[in-house]
Amino acid sequence: MKIDLDQIRELLSVVSSTDVTELTIEFGDQRITVKKSPPVVAGSEVKPIVVKTDSVVPTALPKLASPPSEMAKTEQPAAPQLEESRNGYIEITSPMVGTFYRSPSPDAAAFVQVGDRVAVGQTVCIIEAMKLMNDMPAEVAGKVVKIMVDNGTTVEYGQPLFLVDPQG
Repeated sequence: MKIDLDQIRELLSVVSSTDVTELTIEFGDQRITVKKSPPVVAGSEVKPIVVKTDSVVPTALPKLASPPSEMAKTEQPAAPQLEESRNGYIEITSPMVGTFYRSPSPDAAAFVQVGDRVAVGQTVCIIEAMKLMNDMPAEVAGKVVKIMVDNGTTVEYGQPLFLVDPQG
């Protein structure tokens, strides 16, 4: 079986959103290894995962506390979850690569609208990654000033999603 570029992208997305630091998948005589630098923790030991399979079947894995620093042949810059923007607004950024959804279902109301007040921990959107729906909680309280992404759009790690006025 051959693996295609979309499957590799999905694999990278899964690894980037987990604590896994190395993942190897073997398909007969083919082998794919994805490695990233783990956060440095004194006394910690890194254990790679090796999966032998005939098809790529990702499973739910724990989320990362920090971005991957090494994936494929490119490096991704670290981006903070909350970033102060012009005019004192705070950006709520995407913690992963995926598809941005403003509501829990196509016929449901959006989680937040421009002008709404949000509380810390309140769900502001969903990001779908690998067919898993991830609720995105606000990490800052305030008034939503701008929604920076259209519903159903693919977002990248660290991409600004909302501008929030913490004084509003």
